[in-house]
Amino acid sequence: MAFSADDLAQVRFAVSPMWEVAPSFRLLTSDTAHPVHRPWIEQARPRVLAAGLDRGWLAELIGPSGYVPDFLTPAPGGPAPGPAAERATILATPPDRVRRDLDHLARHQGHLGPRLTSLRADPAARLSRLTQEIETYWELALAPYWGRIRAVLDADVFHRARTVAEHGTGRLFNDLHSSISWDANTLSLVRRKQLIPRPRTGAGLLLIPSAFTGPGLRTQVSPPDPPQLAYPARGIGTLWETRTAIGTPALATVLGRSRTLLLAELAGPASTTELARRTGLSPAGVSQHLTALRDAGLVSAHRAGRSVLYARTAAAETLLDAASLTCSTSRRKGRPE
Repeated sequence: MAFSADDLAQVRFAVSPMWEVAPSFRLLTSDTAHPVHRPWIEQARPRVLAAGLDRGWLAELIGPSGYVPDFLTPAPGGPAPGPAAERATILATPPDRVRRDLDHLARHQGHLGPRLTSLRADPAARLSRLTQEIETYWELALAPYWGRIRAVLDADVFHRARTVAEHGTGRLFNDLHSSISWDANTLSLVRRKQLIPRPRTGAGLLLIPSAFTGPGLRTQVSPPDPPQLAYPARGIGTLWETRTAIGTPALATVLGRSRTLLLAELAGPASTTELARRTGLSPAGVSQHLTALRDAGLVSAHRAGRSVLYARTAAAETLLDAASLTCSTSRRKGRPE
């Protein structure tokens, strides 16, 4: 893929919720063990199966391997569009594009299932059903973990941006993935079957860090949008590690002991009942504190069947990390916490 000066000027990063949906769904519905994502799979898979999503629209669209229809991953319109905004873009996909992608999928799979056959016949009427299922999947499988995932993706973007500032775009591409190389204004992708037709695509390149794409890359060329390249983000190996919040005593002086305790316990999504059992607080007290934390933007709530799961937001992850860092620095300098 050849780059002009104008293309280089329009290379940008984006964090995209929809780029996490397809690879994570494929992982959840496969029988293959995954050394990194196993903790997430063990928590999320029962909820996804209980909702019947392994037998729905996404199951027909996202096979065990191979092509995923391009309209499921629209080009992000900004650096970090929300899931609702991306679903709205999918809902507004032109019917001809939906049919083209489904025809391509049929050539890969050999046929279309009954839902996709109806989607191809009347995209305008059926896309709403698909986006509703995507929303359900997001709430069950990804939303409760998005704060933690987003922190890793944002850290990757920050690292890559610093690389560009210090060493230039060439170093960025050469460090991005082992199957990418940059030389003489040309970006080469090993084992890509077809060349990316630069004159037909939009200017620039969208680089999308992903928690679930990997170990390889995913590329998408859907003119007139710029090409998209999703790559495994740095730090994925530590995504599900249990982190001890060593700075919580200091944080408790600001938030209060009970609310800080609840934040520390939310290393993974949990219900009010579970949090009450683990902390010794009353269910009513837990509910009251969670409401306050949610109003402050530190906790999010997600419906999972008849229960509600609470999770730390990206802001809470940043707050706990900052408190832990401050505590560690104080210890190294020999000062009391």
